[in-house]
Amino acid sequence: MRITDVRTELRTVALPRPWGADVPANHVIVTRVTLDDGRTGAGFAWTPQIGAHAVRALLDHDLRAAAVGMPAHPEVVWDLLWRHVREAGPGGITTVALAGIDLALWDLRCGEQGLADVLGRRREEAPVYGSGVNLHYSLDELVEQARRWVAAGHRGVKIKVGRPDLAEDVERVAAVREVIGPDRLLMIDANQRWDLHRARLAIGRLREFGLHWIEEPLPADDVAAHVELRRSIDVPVAVGENVYTAYGFRDLLAAGACDVVQPNVVRVGGITPFLRIVELARTYDVPVYPHLLSEVSGQLALALPLPAMVEDVEDASFARLGLLAEPYPVEVCGGALRVGGHAGLGLRWT
Repeated sequence: MRITDVRTELRTVALPRPWGADVPANHVIVTRVTLDDGRTGAGFAWTPQIGAHAVRALLDHDLRAAAVGMPAHPEVVWDLLWRHVREAGPGGITTVALAGIDLALWDLRCGEQGLADVLGRRREEAPVYGSGVNLHYSLDELVEQARRWVAAGHRGVKIKVGRPDLAEDVERVAAVREVIGPDRLLMIDANQRWDLHRARLAIGRLREFGLHWIEEPLPADDVAAHVELRRSIDVPVAVGENVYTAYGFRDLLAAGACDVVQPNVVRVGGITPFLRIVELARTYDVPVYPHLLSEVSGQLALALPLPAMVEDVEDASFARLGLLAEPYPVEVCGGALRVGGHAGLGLRWT
C-alpha cells in the first residue's frame, strides 16, 4: 500500500483551566493519511502555545508532497521525511509536524487491533498521577486542586515550582504534601526556570517534603549542568519533554544526566521515534514516563518494558476538551488508566 494523500485540519480549543495568561488554549492539527486502497488513518500534531500554523503549513506543503507515493510503512516514511525536512531543523516544528503523519500511519498499521496490543501489552493498567499547570494559582487554588486529585484516587501529584521567591515554593510544596499525605508520590516541575545555583538552593530547601523527582530543573539542552546537578543532589532528576531527537536523549543518558526520561510522543515526531527512545533508555535501565497526551501516552505506557505512571493534566485531555467522540480510547478511574477495545489509536475526532 502507498500513500495517496495527506490532509490536515487545525483545531484551537480553549482550556477550561488556562495554563496562564499566555496559554488560554491548545492547538491540535488533526492529520489524515489516505492509502491507495481507500483506507484512512488519523493522527495529530499538537502545540499548547505557538507554532500551530507553521506546523500545519509544513504538513500541507513540504511533507504532503514528499509523502505521497511512499509505502505505508511508518519507519520507512519517518526516516525519509525527517531527512527531507531537517534542513528546517532536526527537531521542533519539524518533528511536531512529522508526528501527525507517523501517528496516522500507526493508526493504519494497527488494523483491527489496538495500539497497546500491536506493540505488545505488558500490563492491563497504569497508575495515574494528577498534574496541573498551576504556578499562577493562588495557594488556596493549588490546595483545592490537590484535594481533587486525592478524591480522584490518583497515586501521585505533580505541581509547578519556580516562583521568584523561593519561600513561596516552599510554602506551596509543604501545603500540597500536607493535603496528599505521606503515602502519595509528590513530584515538582520547574519548567526550566532555574540555573544550576538556584536549582541546588531550591532542591536543598524542598527535599524534606519527600520528592519523587524534580522535573526540568534547568534548560533542557544543558546536559553538563544536569550532570553536575544530579551529582550534587539526592532527588531523582526527570527530563525530556523538550528534547526532540533520539540524539538528545542519547546525550542525556550517556552523560548520566537523569533518572527518568519523559519523551512527548508528538514533540519527538511520533510513535516511531518514541519507540527508539524507549529502547535507548532501556539499555541504561532508565524508566520512560510518557509526557502529557494521555489518550496516546496511556496506550504506550501499557507496552513499556518498565512500569510507568501516566500524567493526567486536569481538564486538559482531548476528551475533556471536546475534541473526541465516545467511546474514548482510554479511561481513568480510581487512580488507574485502562484502554478500551478500540482499533488503531482509537481517536474518534469530532
